[in-house]
Amino acid sequence: MRTQLAYIYIALAAALWGIIGLFVTYLYDAGFTPTQVVTIRAISTTVFLLIYIGIKNRKLMLIKLTDSKYFIGTGVISIVCFNLLLFTAIQETSISVAAILLYTAPAFVTILSRILFKEYMTPQKIAALFVTLLGCSLVVGVIPNNTETISLYGFLLGIGAGFFYALYSVFGKFALKKYTPITVTLYTFVFAAIAITPFSGLWTVLPKFLNLEVWLYIIGLGFLSTMMAFILYTKGLDAIETSRASIIATLEPVVAAFVGFLVFQEQLHTWQYLGILLVISAVILVQKGNNEY
Repeated sequence: MRTQLAYIYIALAAALWGIIGLFVTYLYDAGFTPTQVVTIRAISTTVFLLIYIGIKNRKLMLIKLTDSKYFIGTGVISIVCFNLLLFTAIQETSISVAAILLYTAPAFVTILSRILFKEYMTPQKIAALFVTLLGCSLVVGVIPNNTETISLYGFLLGIGAGFFYALYSVFGKFALKKYTPITVTLYTFVFAAIAITPFSGLWTVLPKFLNLEVWLYIIGLGFLSTMMAFILYTKGLDAIETSRASIIATLEPVVAAFVGFLVFQEQLHTWQYLGILLVISAVILVQKGNNEY
Protein backbone atom coordinates (compact mmCIF):
# COMPACT_ATOMS: atom_id res chain seq x y z
CA MET A 1 0.00 0.00 0.00
CA ARG A 2 2.84 2.38 0.84
CA THR A 3 4.41 1.81 -2.58
CA GLN A 4 1.11 2.34 -4.39
CA LEU A 5 0.61 5.60 -2.52
CA ALA A 6 4.09 6.67 -3.59
CA TYR A 7 3.07 6.14 -7.23
CA ILE A 8 0.05 8.40 -6.68
CA TYR A 9 2.22 11.10 -5.08
CA ILE A 10 4.60 11.10 -8.04
CA ALA A 11 1.76 11.12 -10.59
CA LEU A 12 0.17 14.12 -8.89
CA ALA A 13 3.52 15.89 -8.78
CA ALA A 14 3.95 15.26 -12.49
CA ALA A 15 0.53 16.78 -13.23
CA LEU A 16 1.40 19.92 -11.25
CA TRP A 17 4.74 20.18 -13.07
CA GLY A 18 2.88 19.74 -16.34
CA ILE A 19 1.02 23.03 -15.92
CA ILE A 20 4.17 25.02 -15.12
CA GLY A 21 4.46 26.27 -18.71
CA LEU A 22 1.20 28.12 -18.19
CA PHE A 23 2.65 30.32 -15.43
CA VAL A 24 6.07 30.65 -17.06
CA THR A 25 4.64 31.83 -20.38
CA TYR A 26 2.47 34.43 -18.70
CA LEU A 27 5.44 35.73 -16.70
CA TYR A 28 7.41 36.01 -19.96
CA ASP A 29 4.52 38.00 -21.41
CA ALA A 30 4.70 40.26 -18.34
CA GLY A 31 8.30 41.10 -19.26
CA PHE A 32 10.43 38.77 -17.12
CA THR A 33 13.51 36.93 -18.45
CA PRO A 34 14.14 33.18 -17.98
CA THR A 35 16.71 33.88 -15.23
CA GLN A 36 14.25 36.15 -13.44
CA VAL A 37 11.48 33.54 -13.68
CA VAL A 38 13.78 30.90 -12.20
CA THR A 39 14.64 33.32 -9.39
CA ILE A 40 10.98 34.07 -8.77
CA ARG A 41 10.29 30.37 -8.60
CA ALA A 42 13.09 29.72 -6.11
CA ILE A 43 12.28 32.67 -3.83
CA SER A 44 8.50 32.23 -3.83
CA THR A 45 8.80 28.51 -3.15
CA THR A 46 11.19 29.18 -0.26
CA VAL A 47 8.72 31.64 1.27
CA PHE A 48 5.76 29.26 0.89
CA LEU A 49 7.75 26.40 2.40
CA LEU A 50 8.91 28.49 5.37
CA ILE A 51 5.31 29.44 6.12
CA TYR A 52 4.18 25.82 5.79
CA ILE A 53 6.95 24.43 7.99
CA GLY A 54 6.57 27.26 10.50
CA ILE A 55 2.97 26.19 11.01
CA LYS A 56 3.60 22.44 10.88
CA ASN A 57 6.89 21.84 12.70
CA ARG A 58 9.75 24.33 12.98
CA LYS A 59 12.18 21.56 13.91
CA LEU A 60 12.06 20.49 10.26
CA MET A 61 14.16 23.58 9.47
CA LEU A 62 17.17 22.19 11.34
CA ILE A 63 20.05 20.71 9.35
CA LYS A 64 23.77 20.22 9.91
CA LEU A 65 26.01 22.70 8.10
CA THR A 66 28.15 19.82 6.84
CA ASP A 67 25.12 18.46 4.98
CA SER A 68 24.96 21.54 2.79
CA LYS A 69 26.65 19.49 0.08
CA TYR A 70 23.40 17.59 -0.53
CA PHE A 71 21.46 20.81 -1.10
CA ILE A 72 24.15 22.32 -3.28
CA GLY A 73 23.48 19.25 -5.39
CA THR A 74 19.69 19.40 -5.37
CA GLY A 75 19.37 23.18 -5.34
CA VAL A 76 22.27 24.66 -7.31
CA ILE A 77 23.50 21.90 -9.61
CA SER A 78 20.06 20.43 -10.34
CA ILE A 79 17.24 22.94 -9.80
CA VAL A 80 18.97 26.11 -11.01
CA CYS A 81 20.54 24.52 -14.08
CA PHE A 82 17.53 22.47 -15.14
CA ASN A 83 15.13 25.38 -14.68
CA LEU A 84 17.28 27.78 -16.71
CA LEU A 85 17.56 25.25 -19.52
CA LEU A 86 13.90 24.25 -19.39
CA PHE A 87 12.48 27.77 -19.29
CA THR A 88 14.75 28.82 -22.16
CA ALA A 89 13.68 25.71 -24.08
CA ILE A 90 10.04 26.75 -23.65
CA GLN A 91 10.93 30.06 -25.32
CA GLU A 92 12.90 28.35 -28.10
CA THR A 93 10.46 25.52 -28.87
CA SER A 94 7.08 25.17 -27.13
CA ILE A 95 5.65 24.09 -23.79
CA SER A 96 4.86 20.57 -24.97
CA VAL A 97 8.11 19.90 -26.84
CA ALA A 98 10.30 21.33 -24.04
CA ALA A 99 8.49 19.22 -21.44
CA ILE A 100 8.81 16.03 -23.45
CA LEU A 101 12.52 16.59 -24.14
CA LEU A 102 12.92 17.02 -20.39
CA TYR A 103 11.90 13.40 -20.08
CA THR A 104 15.07 12.02 -21.47
CA ALA A 105 15.77 12.26 -17.72
CA PRO A 106 14.71 8.66 -16.94
CA ALA A 107 17.55 7.36 -19.10
CA PHE A 108 20.06 9.44 -17.17
CA VAL A 109 18.49 8.50 -13.82
CA THR A 110 18.50 4.78 -14.58
CA ILE A 111 22.16 4.80 -15.60
CA LEU A 112 23.22 6.90 -12.60
CA SER A 113 21.09 4.80 -10.22
CA ARG A 114 22.71 1.63 -11.49
CA ILE A 115 26.18 3.11 -10.85
CA LEU A 116 25.49 4.84 -7.52
CA PHE A 117 22.72 2.80 -5.89
CA LYS A 118 23.25 -0.60 -7.58
CA GLU A 119 19.60 -0.65 -8.65
CA TYR A 120 18.72 -3.53 -10.98
CA MET A 121 18.07 -3.01 -14.69
CA THR A 122 14.88 -5.07 -14.90
CA PRO A 123 13.23 -5.93 -18.25
CA GLN A 124 10.35 -3.59 -17.34
CA LYS A 125 12.72 -0.67 -16.78
CA ILE A 126 14.60 -1.28 -20.01
CA ALA A 127 11.37 -1.61 -21.99
CA ALA A 128 9.87 1.48 -20.34
CA LEU A 129 12.98 3.54 -21.11
CA PHE A 130 12.95 2.40 -24.72
CA VAL A 131 9.27 3.29 -25.10
CA THR A 132 9.84 6.68 -23.42
CA LEU A 133 12.75 7.56 -25.71
CA LEU A 134 10.80 6.38 -28.76
CA GLY A 135 7.94 8.62 -27.70
CA CYS A 136 10.30 11.58 -27.32
CA SER A 137 11.75 10.90 -30.79
CA LEU A 138 8.28 10.99 -32.29
CA VAL A 139 7.44 14.26 -30.59
CA VAL A 140 10.70 15.92 -31.68
CA GLY A 141 10.17 14.74 -35.27
CA VAL A 142 13.28 12.58 -35.72
CA ILE A 143 10.88 9.69 -36.33
CA PRO A 144 9.14 8.92 -38.70
CA ASN A 145 10.58 11.15 -41.44
CA ASN A 146 13.91 12.28 -39.91
CA THR A 147 12.80 15.91 -40.20
CA GLU A 148 13.28 17.69 -36.88
CA THR A 149 10.46 20.06 -35.96
CA ILE A 150 12.72 22.05 -33.59
CA SER A 151 16.15 23.69 -33.80
CA LEU A 152 19.35 22.01 -32.65
CA TYR A 153 19.66 24.70 -29.97
CA GLY A 154 16.18 23.93 -28.68
CA PHE A 155 16.94 20.21 -28.72
CA LEU A 156 20.16 20.65 -26.72
CA LEU A 157 18.36 22.88 -24.20
CA GLY A 158 15.76 20.18 -23.66
CA ILE A 159 18.30 17.36 -23.36
CA GLY A 160 20.41 19.43 -20.97
CA ALA A 161 17.34 20.12 -18.84
CA GLY A 162 16.71 16.37 -18.75
CA PHE A 163 20.21 15.63 -17.49
CA PHE A 164 20.13 18.20 -14.68
CA TYR A 165 16.59 17.19 -13.77
CA ALA A 166 17.83 13.62 -13.39
CA LEU A 167 20.42 14.79 -10.88
CA TYR A 168 17.66 15.92 -8.50
CA SER A 169 16.58 12.30 -8.04
CA VAL A 170 20.17 11.24 -7.40
CA PHE A 171 21.11 13.99 -4.93
CA GLY A 172 17.66 13.77 -3.36
CA LYS A 173 18.11 10.09 -2.61
CA PHE A 174 21.26 10.85 -0.57
CA ALA A 175 19.57 13.73 1.29
CA LEU A 176 16.55 11.60 2.16
CA LYS A 177 18.75 9.23 4.13
CA LYS A 178 19.13 11.98 6.74
CA TYR A 179 16.17 14.35 6.34
CA THR A 180 12.43 14.36 5.71
CA PRO A 181 11.06 15.15 2.23
CA ILE A 182 9.84 18.59 3.33
CA THR A 183 13.26 19.53 4.73
CA VAL A 184 14.97 18.38 1.54
CA THR A 185 12.54 20.42 -0.56
CA LEU A 186 12.98 23.53 1.61
CA TYR A 187 16.75 23.63 1.49
CA THR A 188 16.81 22.71 -2.17
CA PHE A 189 15.07 26.01 -2.94
CA VAL A 190 16.88 28.00 -0.26
CA PHE A 191 20.19 27.10 -1.89
CA ALA A 192 18.75 27.64 -5.38
CA ALA A 193 17.52 31.13 -4.42
CA ILE A 194 20.85 32.08 -2.85
CA ALA A 195 22.75 30.91 -5.91
CA ILE A 196 20.73 32.57 -8.66
CA THR A 197 19.35 35.81 -7.14
CA PRO A 198 22.60 37.84 -7.49
CA PHE A 199 22.60 37.12 -11.25
CA SER A 200 18.90 37.78 -11.89
CA GLY A 201 18.67 41.57 -11.97
CA LEU A 202 15.24 41.13 -10.40
CA TRP A 203 15.57 44.47 -8.61
CA THR A 204 15.50 46.24 -11.99
CA VAL A 205 11.92 45.11 -12.69
CA LEU A 206 10.32 45.83 -9.30
CA PRO A 207 7.45 47.91 -10.83
CA LYS A 208 6.16 44.75 -12.52
CA PHE A 209 5.25 43.35 -9.11
CA LEU A 210 2.57 46.03 -8.75
CA ASN A 211 0.48 44.00 -11.21
CA LEU A 212 -1.99 41.70 -9.41
CA GLU A 213 -1.95 39.18 -12.27
CA VAL A 214 1.81 38.77 -11.83
CA TRP A 215 1.24 37.70 -8.24
CA LEU A 216 -1.36 35.15 -9.33
CA TYR A 217 1.20 33.63 -11.71
CA ILE A 218 3.82 33.66 -8.97
CA ILE A 219 1.47 31.79 -6.62
CA GLY A 220 0.73 29.26 -9.33
CA LEU A 221 4.42 28.82 -10.09
CA GLY A 222 5.76 28.81 -6.55
CA PHE A 223 2.95 27.14 -4.60
CA LEU A 224 1.21 24.74 -6.98
CA SER A 225 3.78 23.82 -9.62
CA THR A 226 6.75 23.89 -7.27
CA MET A 227 6.14 23.52 -3.52
CA MET A 228 3.29 21.03 -3.74
CA ALA A 229 4.84 19.19 -6.69
CA PHE A 230 8.25 18.78 -5.07
CA ILE A 231 6.81 17.75 -1.71
CA LEU A 232 4.76 15.05 -3.41
CA TYR A 233 7.61 13.88 -5.64
CA THR A 234 10.21 13.82 -2.86
CA LYS A 235 7.78 11.99 -0.58
CA GLY A 236 7.20 9.41 -3.29
CA LEU A 237 10.93 9.12 -3.93
CA ASP A 238 11.38 8.12 -0.29
CA ALA A 239 9.37 4.92 -0.90
CA ILE A 240 10.37 3.69 -4.36
CA GLU A 241 13.45 3.49 -6.58
CA THR A 242 14.71 6.64 -8.27
CA SER A 243 14.59 5.05 -11.73
CA ARG A 244 10.98 3.94 -11.29
CA ALA A 245 9.93 7.33 -9.89
CA SER A 246 11.49 9.21 -12.79
CA ILE A 247 9.67 7.11 -15.39
CA ILE A 248 6.28 7.49 -13.68
CA ALA A 249 6.85 11.25 -13.63
CA THR A 250 6.82 11.23 -17.45
CA LEU A 251 3.13 12.01 -17.08
CA GLU A 252 4.34 15.62 -16.91
CA PRO A 253 4.89 16.13 -20.66
CA VAL A 254 1.50 14.60 -21.37
CA VAL A 255 -0.17 17.22 -19.18
CA ALA A 256 2.09 19.91 -20.66
CA ALA A 257 1.09 18.92 -24.18
CA PHE A 258 -2.59 19.29 -23.35
CA VAL A 259 -1.96 22.68 -21.70
CA GLY A 260 -0.07 23.83 -24.79
CA PHE A 261 -2.88 22.68 -27.07
CA LEU A 262 -5.86 23.87 -25.04
CA VAL A 263 -4.49 27.20 -23.78
CA PHE A 264 -1.89 28.30 -26.34
CA GLN A 265 -3.19 26.44 -29.43
CA GLU A 266 0.14 24.69 -29.97
CA GLN A 267 -0.28 22.32 -32.90
CA LEU A 268 1.14 18.79 -32.89
CA HIS A 269 1.39 16.26 -35.72
CA THR A 270 -0.24 12.84 -35.59
CA TRP A 271 3.05 11.09 -34.80
CA GLN A 272 3.62 13.54 -31.95
CA TYR A 273 0.33 12.50 -30.36
CA LEU A 274 1.47 8.90 -30.82
CA GLY A 275 4.64 9.83 -28.93
CA ILE A 276 2.53 11.12 -26.04
CA LEU A 277 0.61 7.83 -25.96
CA LEU A 278 3.92 5.94 -25.81
CA VAL A 279 4.98 8.00 -22.80
CA ILE A 280 1.73 7.03 -21.06
CA SER A 281 2.40 3.39 -21.97
CA ALA A 282 5.84 3.60 -20.37
CA VAL A 283 4.27 4.81 -17.12
CA ILE A 284 1.87 1.85 -17.11
CA LEU A 285 4.67 -0.58 -18.01
CA VAL A 286 6.96 0.43 -15.18
CA GLN A 287 4.15 0.05 -12.63
CA LYS A 288 3.44 -3.51 -13.78
CA GLY A 289 6.92 -4.49 -12.64
CA ASN A 290 6.12 -3.50 -9.06
CA ASN A 291 5.28 -7.04 -7.97
CA GLU A 292 8.95 -7.95 -8.24
CA TYR A 293 9.76 -5.93 -5.16
